[in-house]
Amino acid sequence: MRKLIIAIFIMFNFANAQDNLNTGDKVFKAYCWGCHHQTSVAFGPSFAQMANTRTRGEIQGHIIAPKSMYKQLGHKRSVMPAFGDKLSSKELELITDFVLSFKGAI
Repeated sequence: MRKLIIAIFIMFNFANAQDNLNTGDKVFKAYCWGCHHQTSVAFGPSFAQMANTRTRGEIQGHIIAPKSMYKQLGHKRSVMPAFGDKLSSKELELITDFVLSFKGAI
């Protein structure tokens, strides 16, 4: 019985560790942190600014293909790289949710 309880405990902790690797914050740190910060302007706009001025589709469109979106978003140019081929659909959803979590932060 004790071994069964230990095995369940280990599986539960492993599953939680896996979930923690797949968070919007983790995607942010891997791909976005160099140019964007959560609530302050860095090289690019803050997530709070984006969350308060863009739709979910605009955020995702700019992540996937910034060269086709920058004029629509009111920018004169875009130096953001395209992440359409670098992010999985789950990562795209996670980072979009993470950006939108800053709505109202300004």
